[in-house]
Amino acid sequence: MPRKNSRNTKGRIIAAAWKLFYEQGFEETTIEDIVYESETSKGSFYHYFKGKDELMGTLANVFDEKYEQLMVEMDPGLDAMEKLIHVNHELFSMIDGGVSMDLLSRLLSTQLLARGEKHLLDRSRTYFKVLRQIISEGQRRGELRTDWTVNEVVNAYALWERALLYDWCLCGGEYSLVDYTDRVTPYS
Repeated sequence: MPRKNSRNTKGRIIAAAWKLFYEQGFEETTIEDIVYESETSKGSFYHYFKGKDELMGTLANVFDEKYEQLMVEMDPGLDAMEKLIHVNHELFSMIDGGVSMDLLSRLLSTQLLARGEKHLLDRSRTYFKVLRQIISEGQRRGELRTDWTVNEVVNAYALWERALLYDWCLCGGEYSLVDYTDRVTPYS
């Protein structure tokens, strides 16, 4: 997906939609609200999306943009485990403080019910590219286990993160996702 900027219509629609979903809630946000907030047209909206529900899958893109930002800002002196912990902490902080539990629950449920594309499992996402980069570098440096392939470690890590998100949603967000994850992360 192209990066969001002021000239990118699809990106403006996605950014506006998630801002409104967070502020007003998914159900209360209309396509007209999204079009107005994004300063686009209904025709543009429907060029990219069949309806509001299709925007649920774009939350993965919002997360990927955060990963891109984190990779640019991350201290290159960190070892692989420290990088994974940092990336997890920062993304979960974003979710804990800026993504409603209801929206995250909707995203997870759409992925459970999806018969075709499952956005969260798309191996071409920035998320998986970042994990592969950190893990392969960590294996080369001897910081991470090498009896598993890079992809096996990536899959296990992604499974761990999804499990934490799923549990947080299942519990209705009754605890801080960041605080809990920081406590249970095996390398602190």
